[in-house]
Amino acid sequence: MEDMGTLLDAAGDMENIRVNEIVEGTVVQVNRNEAFVDIGYKQEIPIPKRELAYPEPESAEDVVKVGDKIEVYIQSLGGENGGALSKVKADRMSGWKDIEAVKDEGGTLQAKITNVVKGGLVAMVGDIRGFIPASQMELHFVRDLSVYVDQVVEVVPIEIDKSKQRLVLSRRPILERERDGKQQEIFEKLEPGQTVKGIVKRLVDYGAFIDVGGVDGLAHISDLSWERVNSPADVLQVGDEVDVYIKNIDPEAHRISLSVKNTQRDPWLDRAEGYNEGDIIQGKIVKLTRFGAFMEIEPGFDGLIPMGELADRRIESADEAVQLDETVTVKIMRIDTKRKRISLSINRARRDADAPTRR
Repeated sequence: MEDMGTLLDAAGDMENIRVNEIVEGTVVQVNRNEAFVDIGYKQEIPIPKRELAYPEPESAEDVVKVGDKIEVYIQSLGGENGGALSKVKADRMSGWKDIEAVKDEGGTLQAKITNVVKGGLVAMVGDIRGFIPASQMELHFVRDLSVYVDQVVEVVPIEIDKSKQRLVLSRRPILERERDGKQQEIFEKLEPGQTVKGIVKRLVDYGAFIDVGGVDGLAHISDLSWERVNSPADVLQVGDEVDVYIKNIDPEAHRISLSVKNTQRDPWLDRAEGYNEGDIIQGKIVKLTRFGAFMEIEPGFDGLIPMGELADRRIESADEAVQLDETVTVKIMRIDTKRKRISLSINRARRDADAPTRR
């Protein structure tokens, strides 16, 4: 009666064993080429080493040992061997469920980069093959993706289609979170008016992007030098370490306005120190305006002769008294270092005609 009961129990257990399902089995024997597993069927079923792990191991003994409890996928039942089982497929199916759970929970995965393909990288999450588009590997463009091969990276699943065995992964959200956290710390430390060290990261037509402790700020082309700059490349190169002055910070927009020239002494002041109010000097008229004429004191260093100081008579326009490229003698009336302006007078120079002339 006991034997009959045992047989009935076994028959009941066997009814729960169906093709295309995952069941737990016990390893009862292992050799180099295969492992025999008891899943409660009428006989132990061998699993070839290629179905024990991916990639295929050199020996089944490297994967399992006698007594191990493992999950296997039933590919078929019956026949000489009792059926066909696969631990690889069971692991893969379980892996898909784990990945789906990670996506639902907003978690991350570890993926090993195996090779470069068109448009991105192949990465393995356990036994499951995934794809990382090139645009999802970094926050910036990467010319040579081969540097990532054999690396293990943290990723998030962004597209899962188990029926098509399609898994798309991305590092970008993780990097963005890290960047945003780091930027928040940096924005809390920086203040307008500070001078800090920076590294030139990128040059554009309108200025230079400079890294200040992990956050990029923009120095407009007009803030790169006290001299006129036609191209940022004329004064800076990518990789240069420079002192920068923080002009403005907008934490919400993640924007920092920088100035390179404000960390340097204005050469206008150096030039102005070479002159004194009351000096008599000579120079060439370089520009006529409705309020007077500009005279070149030195190349790139001008002074203004107001309309009332151009002639000893009333005139309506500057060209009634002087012409472009004309050399004139003037007296320095005022040097305004705050507004960076020098006021000159032809009239007063004529009145002081006996004063010494500087060239």
